[in-house]
Amino acid sequence: MGYKRYFKNLDYTLVGVTGVILLFSLVMIGSASTDYGWWMRLGLDVDKLQEANILQRLLWMKKEYVLKQFIWILLGIAAAAAVIYIPYDDWRRYTRHLYIINLLLLGSVLAIGHTAMGAQRWIDIGPFAFQPSEFAKIIIIITLADFLAKREGQFRTIKSLLPCFIFVGVPLLFILMQPDLGTSLVFIAILFGMLFIASSKPLSVTGIFAGGLAAVVGLIWSHLRFGTWIPLHDYQLKRLIIFMDPWSDIQGAGYHVIQSQIAIGSSGFWGKGLMLGTQSFLEFLPIRHTDFIFSVLAEETGFLGVAVLLLLFGIFLYRGLRIASESKDMFGTLLAVGIVSMIAFHILVNIGMAIAIMPVTGLPLPLFSYGGSSMITNMIAVGILLNIYMRRQKSIF
Repeated sequence: MGYKRYFKNLDYTLVGVTGVILLFSLVMIGSASTDYGWWMRLGLDVDKLQEANILQRLLWMKKEYVLKQFIWILLGIAAAAAVIYIPYDDWRRYTRHLYIINLLLLGSVLAIGHTAMGAQRWIDIGPFAFQPSEFAKIIIIITLADFLAKREGQFRTIKSLLPCFIFVGVPLLFILMQPDLGTSLVFIAILFGMLFIASSKPLSVTGIFAGGLAAVVGLIWSHLRFGTWIPLHDYQLKRLIIFMDPWSDIQGAGYHVIQSQIAIGSSGFWGKGLMLGTQSFLEFLPIRHTDFIFSVLAEETGFLGVAVLLLLFGIFLYRGLRIASESKDMFGTLLAVGIVSMIAFHILVNIGMAIAIMPVTGLPLPLFSYGGSSMITNMIAVGILLNIYMRRQKSIF
């Protein structure tokens, strides 16, 4: 296939909006990763920073995270290009192998992975930390899409859906053992998003999802009221429910949420300006370049910056749904829907936990938060969408 055909059939709207999000993220990561102690060691004070113009502030900011993120973006672009090259329907021949590889990778984390922030999720490869659960999202989307496409039209009863739950439940169990509650929830979002399209009775799938959600809420309520056993540690449960009343534990589990609310609530329409966010710059806001990057964005760029980012994400998701609807086969449609479900859930939960309407689960903001495994995974997802779009008609290639 010639390169001209590649470029001719790309979804340039998706490519463009992805590029803008990535550039926006580099600016915000640079702003978020600057710390007050580093400025003090340089002999610079807050007043001098506030007097500096925007160009001076960008030149003075700490660049370590920006450079690393830029490298991850380049690697992600290379991964996306590789994904685009291979016709997506050829992947169906290797889904069984991918599923087994996925289980081996997730199992290896439990055996040789290292622990950080209370979870065993990473495998060290030289100077880099590799997070298999991130790539497991893409693998489960590909393998589940093939699994569902082969059984199209067969999902009419709850009994017929059980194999799907088992298919996703096996790798999900490995992830829960790490423990990684956030990624587990992403798996569930992917499963129900794809089942909604694959099932001949989507309302039944919606009912199952609503019933399962009600059961989980009821189980947590029963645990808090009567001490009923639940498969969560106390700290995990506290993180899940602290968003409802973060002020009940100001210095503990509620600290992140409170500082995020202060940052967002003090931003105004225009924001305080890049590197001028007090909650971020003075280090009140923890893990601000990853989990709470949205809080930094809101504080420094205000309502306007938030609206721009949400518009970009909205266009991205819209293009994903259009690609799903225009796919030449059910496998491609399910792939696109799985990716849209994954990205949308990440956006919803990350922004939701920043504004205290969702539990703090540690999910990054896709294509925006700092992180190598997450960035490469999301860029592969973009590559899959472009692959489906390029081959949406059999006559094109």
